[in-house]
Amino acid sequence: MVGLLAGTVASEYMHPILGFIVGALIGAVCACVVFVLVVAWPVLRVFWHWLPEILLGLGLVYGWQALMRSTNLLVAVLVLAVLVGVPAAVRPVRRRIVAWSWCLIVRHRLRMCFAAFVATNRNGVLPLILPARPTPAGERVWIWLRPGLSLKDLEAEGQVQKLAVACWANEVRVMRASRRYAALIRVDITRREPLADTIVSPLPGFLPADAPVNAPTSPGMPPVGLDLPDVPDEPVTVPDDNPRQRKPRNPTHNTAADPSGFDPSDYA
Repeated sequence: MVGLLAGTVASEYMHPILGFIVGALIGAVCACVVFVLVVAWPVLRVFWHWLPEILLGLGLVYGWQALMRSTNLLVAVLVLAVLVGVPAAVRPVRRRIVAWSWCLIVRHRLRMCFAAFVATNRNGVLPLILPARPTPAGERVWIWLRPGLSLKDLEAEGQVQKLAVACWANEVRVMRASRRYAALIRVDITRREPLADTIVSPLPGFLPADAPVNAPTSPGMPPVGLDLPDVPDEPVTVPDDNPRQRKPRNPTHNTAADPSGFDPSDYA
């Protein structure tokens, strides 16, 4: 198709025979490129799975060589100490690096799960593991399913628990990530419960300086934090339902005049 289109366009600017030859050459080159990609896809897939690690390793090796060539040994050691010491000493930076490291680990663990026990299509092609990012509860990974697989294959009985065990996590949830493409799914890996920690309330900082010490406070709430197990359970009393009193019939009504026994006073 590429050769036919290229030959048609080239025939407008040169002789039709030359245009046909040019189109055939362009089509042959494109076919060779596609053939090489198809044949080399198993190797390219391995490079894709290990791409972050490969880039990180190349950056460390060539970055260290460039640093050693451009500076002396003392400056290189100081730069290395800063690059290693700051993440080790600063807790937010260290936690962020650990979170991204878990994203790299989870991608390989999910790939191992698909190859070991989840499912593959008839050709044995594994799903494509897309990038991952950290979340407050753990990690989130996007996966592109190949033809022959569906979300139900991952939601089968016991599969989610096996994914959690393989990823060294507490819980794994699998759901669709796109309304348009059913092949794009999202895997949420839960390692910790972010709502289970004690949260320090900033409200005491807004109290005026002249506030009395014995000011009334909310019962059952700690003054500087919120922890649900510390809140006492108060019994709840439910009032008894009083039965509705039936209004007595009007004795003055003449029931003999109405054989059916209808009494208008019941609807008064």
